Amino acid sequence: MTHGTALPRFLVLYAALFAAFGVASPFMPGLLEQDGLTSSAVGIVLAGGTAIRLAAGPFGGRLADRGGRPSVVLAGFTAAAALVALGYVPARGLALLLAVSLVHAAVLAPLTPVADALALGSARAGRGFAYGWVRGAGSAAFIAGTLLSGQLVGRHGLGVVVWLNAGLLALAACAAAAVPDRLGGVSDQAGAHQAETNQAGANQAGANQAGADRAGAASGNAMVDLLRVPTFGRLMLVVALIGGSHALHDGFEVIRWRAAGLSAPQCSVLWALSVASEVVVFTLAGAPLIRLLGTRGAFAVSALAGMLRWGTAALTARFGWMALVEPLHGLTFALLHLTCMQVIAGTVPSRLAATAQAFYATVAMGATPALVTLLSGSLYGRFGSGAFWAMLGMCAASLPLLAGGRDRTTGGPLPAH
Repeated sequence: MTHGTALPRFLVLYAALFAAFGVASPFMPGLLEQDGLTSSAVGIVLAGGTAIRLAAGPFGGRLADRGGRPSVVLAGFTAAAALVALGYVPARGLALLLAVSLVHAAVLAPLTPVADALALGSARAGRGFAYGWVRGAGSAAFIAGTLLSGQLVGRHGLGVVVWLNAGLLALAACAAAAVPDRLGGVSDQAGAHQAETNQAGANQAGANQAGADRAGAASGNAMVDLLRVPTFGRLMLVVALIGGSHALHDGFEVIRWRAAGLSAPQCSVLWALSVASEVVVFTLAGAPLIRLLGTRGAFAVSALAGMLRWGTAALTARFGWMALVEPLHGLTFALLHLTCMQVIAGTVPSRLAATAQAFYATVAMGATPALVTLLSGSLYGRFGSGAFWAMLGMCAASLPLLAGGRDRTTGGPLPAH
């Protein structure tokens, strides 16, 4: 199969897959609440889904690697996700909704990593196929899906997102079966390559998956050696604090917006603004910012942007103010992610690179957000928008940890500009 025929198939796959994510992500917490869950119960369901992905993602990746037909594996998981999504239609109460959510999260977890591995494989096979094209199409489709679902929820209610999600996943399953089975793998220098090509956000899903798979065979000594790398453990704690602070927003912000009187279309616009800013930082602004600010400066900007974002959210839910601070997501998440990739590429020995990627994916940006999501349900149920002060506190707590660190590439002091 030539690149000319492979590229359109990947474009269809990514457009359908990410549109499916986009129609559901902003409104799923509200749907759970509408189906009878309290704020604490919503937190339990969301945290359970996050936790199950930590095991299901690597399992799906190994199955794709060993089965010889990764596109068939991807199509199978995607079709299963479409079917399981329909389980939200009859489910009511914590037990049933938790069961559906766990199974759905398990079959969703391998989709992006396996799709990324297949797309990277085709892109690396020759010229004329840039991986960033398909991931960019996916990001655009996510925004379009979010805006579409906002319009339809306003007219038909929250239940429509289930049917949209299932239908788009079914389309993605058909597209997955048509892409070439060409796995590219991800090198130990993926983090550095991502920064150099300004494609870091797009490539990282594949890097995380490969790192998790290889780290599974790592000895306990590898993890000990990794935590002995100067500044690595401390900077992973910084990542966990800033990244984990997003949990309350991801789980309860749309619920809060709707309670404050914002319409479903307004909510979808705000969510789309945050994703659009993430894409801008990943593809254009991130690498220049890191070169300008240095590692410590980039981490600090992410933390300060988080403090401004969550402090504003604690005080108001008015559309105008939210439209101003939601684009800070490009700094609070995308810049944080890019900077972390720089740290791993610049400080971790190549023999520990896979373990470092796995630690980042499963602990700093996996287990920590899952725990905060679990706690955020109780916080939101008790304090409402005041719970965002705790998220601001997490970002603030990361700043002292940046003092006295060492630069990821030079080994010298982190620049303070």
